[in-house]
Amino acid sequence: MTETLTAPPQLQIFQLQDSVALTEQQEEILRLKKEKNAILLCHNYQVDPIQQVADYVGDSLGLARKAAETDAEVIVFCGVHFMAETAKILNPSKTVLLPDLGAGCSLSDSCPADQLAAYKEKNPNLYVVAYVNCSAAVKGLSDVICTSGNAVKIVEQVPADREILFVPDQNLGQWVIGQTGRTMQLWPGSCYAHVLFTKESIERCRLEFPHAPVVAHPECIDSVREMADEVCSTEKMVSYCQSNPADTFIILTETGMMHRLTRELPEKSFVAGPTGHCACNDCRYMKMNTLSKLLDCLQSGNPEISMEASLIEQAKAPIQRMLEWS
Repeated sequence: MTETLTAPPQLQIFQLQDSVALTEQQEEILRLKKEKNAILLCHNYQVDPIQQVADYVGDSLGLARKAAETDAEVIVFCGVHFMAETAKILNPSKTVLLPDLGAGCSLSDSCPADQLAAYKEKNPNLYVVAYVNCSAAVKGLSDVICTSGNAVKIVEQVPADREILFVPDQNLGQWVIGQTGRTMQLWPGSCYAHVLFTKESIERCRLEFPHAPVVAHPECIDSVREMADEVCSTEKMVSYCQSNPADTFIILTETGMMHRLTRELPEKSFVAGPTGHCACNDCRYMKMNTLSKLLDCLQSGNPEISMEASLIEQAKAPIQRMLEWS
């Protein structure tokens, strides 16, 4: 019997396209933002039409800082649920809206707060470093929060005599151990999208673009990170590609990042890192926010993020500690 081989997916190359006029929906979003004194914060993984009308596009650390300092009456957060929660924690007097409340996160879901609380009860001396990709309840159980952009700096400042539990991303935690030499316990969680990148799929991509540096997010598995020329947060991807003389890069993270890269570095090209079965890697949760849902959200003032004051207070302390340490 002859085995049928499946051809690898055709690679997607992102380059800056000719600018097009804003749609009626986008124009109305801009008008409503001004009318309602709203700021639109947008994660790098959002769709391009939303990025185009955002006041700030960035990673979790940059978005947290913007949420904390804004004077706007309304924060519209185009990202996933834990990010909107973080905005509410840092600026509780503001109205925080999320276009789709169902926009969750597989990584956040991998660390339920009740399981973390039970583990802490059995191991009371642990110092918990929580990646920002977790629920407000998990943040409230943690000693300090980190992002992929500052995780190394945060872990280096944890007292040397404390045993660390790093939650919830074991791949980021493993990378931080390699960068710091610090021994840590790792919670067995991962981002479903980033673990889809494989060594084999990236090797095939490199055959087609042999001179393109590979830039990987630390949420990728170790065999993929080891192939990369640079492992960094999405924010640092921009500065790395800007300073590197190459004109083409292979980017191993969620596909929405390509839109920001092409917009800020129009003279360069970006190849979306393929998985074993797909030419690019979309996060189904990030893509739940759409332009139509964003417009409805601004028009109706819903869905709104609501949290108990006690939970806000508990979760705020480790986030503030992160902002101070970084």
